[in-house]
Amino acid sequence: MSPIKSAGIVKSFASALFAGAIFVAGAQAVTAPAFAQETAAPQAQGTVDVEALMREGALPDVVIGDPDAPVTIVEYASLTCSHCAAFHENTYPKIKEDYLDKGIAKLIIREFPFDPRATAGFMLARCVPEDRRTAMVDVLFDQQQRWAMAQNASVELLAIARQAGMSQEQFTACLQDRDLLAKVEAVQKRGQDEFAVNATPTFFVNGNRYGGALNVEEMSAVIEANR
Repeated sequence: MSPIKSAGIVKSFASALFAGAIFVAGAQAVTAPAFAQETAAPQAQGTVDVEALMREGALPDVVIGDPDAPVTIVEYASLTCSHCAAFHENTYPKIKEDYLDKGIAKLIIREFPFDPRATAGFMLARCVPEDRRTAMVDVLFDQQQRWAMAQNASVELLAIARQAGMSQEQFTACLQDRDLLAKVEAVQKRGQDEFAVNATPTFFVNGNRYGGALNVEEMSAVIEANR
């Protein structure tokens, strides 16, 4: 897990960006999987008030799964975090199949960028239509090595944005949107200040806190323990 940066984590991104220095251009009664029944859930690293956690923030939550599912998973993630990418590659698909698609759990991914590139990625994911935001986040995680480590991130991010139907003009306008930048920053700051998030990924499952890229067995056991 990555250590947290300073509270002004995206300030340098904002100044560089606008100076043109960075970018030129209903639950079912389903039996738990056997492995979930056999695996002990990791111990929670504390709890937070669920009502406070679910209170409306600077950006609307995008729910993956049934909004009325009994188990709520809130993930604070950074798009350039390798552990977050590992979770979304190795754990998320099976959790989606076994729990999100069956109305047992829902997942909310909240912005917690560690660097300017992660901030830019989250901004782009918010600029596509809401029903494409989750797919955009998935692509950014899947292709993390391609854009997060690139010499010219803007070229790679533009290519990904075009796949989502975004023109170059829309791409540029999105990354110059000061109001959106402030909202992404506010989501990160709230996670830090109110819920003591200091690394990614950090999960809150019905208010119970778990850190790190939990594998399928661990996350399944956590969900079962919180049903």
